[in-house]
Amino acid sequence: MHFWQALVLGIVEGVTEFLPVSSTGHLTIVEKLLGLQVNDKGVTAFTAIIQVGAIVAVIIYFWRDIVRLLGAWFRGLANRNARGQDYRLAWFVIIGTIPVGIVGLLGRHFISGPLRNLWVVAVALVVWSFVMWFAERVALKQRNEEKMNLTDAVFIGVMQCFALVPGVSRSGATISAGLMRGLDRVAATRISFFLSIPALLAAGGFEALTSAKDISHTVGWGMTGVATLVSLIVAYASIAWLLRFVQNHKISVFIWYRVAVAIVVALLLGFGVISAT
Repeated sequence: MHFWQALVLGIVEGVTEFLPVSSTGHLTIVEKLLGLQVNDKGVTAFTAIIQVGAIVAVIIYFWRDIVRLLGAWFRGLANRNARGQDYRLAWFVIIGTIPVGIVGLLGRHFISGPLRNLWVVAVALVVWSFVMWFAERVALKQRNEEKMNLTDAVFIGVMQCFALVPGVSRSGATISAGLMRGLDRVAATRISFFLSIPALLAAGGFEALTSAKDISHTVGWGMTGVATLVSLIVAYASIAWLLRFVQNHKISVFIWYRVAVAIVVALLLGFGVISAT
């Protein structure tokens, strides 16, 4: 991989990771346009690892919240009387992460194999757009983060599993789930950010440990590091923008973009300009 390719992919990851447009889908499309083999083990590992940069951006941005939640969780474990809302919210993040951890681990070969296909990306971009539209239609937006409950955590966690399909979007899945459960957009988006931390750190760490040789023999660790750093910087700005955006805008505004990208990809595939894998 060349430096400029790593730079482009880092920017794509940073911009799209937290927008409901599917970062994995976009990375798959751009990797293919750059001439990379998207179902290659090294490229697949690269795609997962550079997401860690975006997650580090979340940790930096929400550092105070994370410290507060972790502190409340540890205090609550030691003292029943200290189990307040922050303690419960910390547990909700843990519980909400379990489904995607199980499904991701059991289905990792299918996810990194057959699903790494541009036809899958195109279809998923369109199909999940209907889910986002439905979520906004039924959203009551009556509850904030403090009123989140265990059922919300389980439902959002299960819905996050759909994000393992390239083109769905992890944030699109979790924010939509939060809206369906009656959370307001800011609360649903913040929960989406919190859930991203353990899920993507685990995915990136797992790929780094199990695919080290594949990375070395293909894209290279130097370019992986460059893309990861760039994604961190760009993602930080993307987080700040999205939190302001959702205060006054529906996530369904991204549907038109998702469908347009899907149409372009389908046309490129249909006319043989690019191959699906």
